[in-house]
Amino acid sequence: MKRILVAEDNDSNYLLMTFILKSKYELCRAVNGVEAVEKSETEHPDLILMDLKMPRMGGLEATRQIKAKLPDMPIIALTANAFDSDRQQAMDAGCNAFLAKPVSAAECLKVIGEFLG
Repeated sequence: MKRILVAEDNDSNYLLMTFILKSKYELCRAVNGVEAVEKSETEHPDLILMDLKMPRMGGLEATRQIKAKLPDMPIIALTANAFDSDRQQAMDAGCNAFLAKPVSAAECLKVIGEFLG
């Protein structure tokens, strides 16, 4: 089963991702950007869902650090900030795709499926 690291500090948002993904993927969680960087190496995920606004280190910086070490790691930005500038910042940081909250289950599974088959 493919493993997804969900970098999300908000419990209710994480529960929603669990509800959407648990039947198809194994999940692990990081509650801040520092933890996301650490778990990207220790948990060996196949994909990362990255919240952009997190404590200790934001998702953009976490993405840059992860991509520096794991350039082929698919990272999907998942954020409430859905402006074009936010999308561009996420892509510039190294994200491979962008999902705006609230995300639909169908859209989330479709985008993840593009990377994990």
